[in-house]
Amino acid sequence: MSRPFVLLAALFGLTGVALGAFAAHGLRARLSPEYLAVFQTGVLYQLIHALALLGVGALALHWRSRLLGAAGVLFVAGILLFSGSLYLLTLSSLKLGMVTPLGGLCFMLGWLCLALAAWRARPRGF
Repeated sequence: MSRPFVLLAALFGLTGVALGAFAAHGLRARLSPEYLAVFQTGVLYQLIHALALLGVGALALHWRSRLLGAAGVLFVAGILLFSGSLYLLTLSSLKLGMVTPLGGLCFMLGWLCLALAAWRARPRGF
């Protein structure tokens, strides 16, 4: 369970930095300040949750927990739904309705699963 989460964390980190640079250098002249802020919010949440996913991958080396796996899956879903919908909104004006809040809910549920996994864990090697 650890390797896929670490791999996804690295890919989301890489693309988050690239998208942040793209926003700073390539979109500043093309987007309104409001849309640029929306895009940057997507980047921020992507990068934060890439780090959270890295943490899930690291913890998975020591804990066997379905809740930990659920946290990782929810963080991935949150990045795709929340950040992805903000990128689509700003770059194409495509409004996806409830997709962004659903992504935010995935983030919150991911943190809840992580907290519950930590509460129930019997860590080895810590």
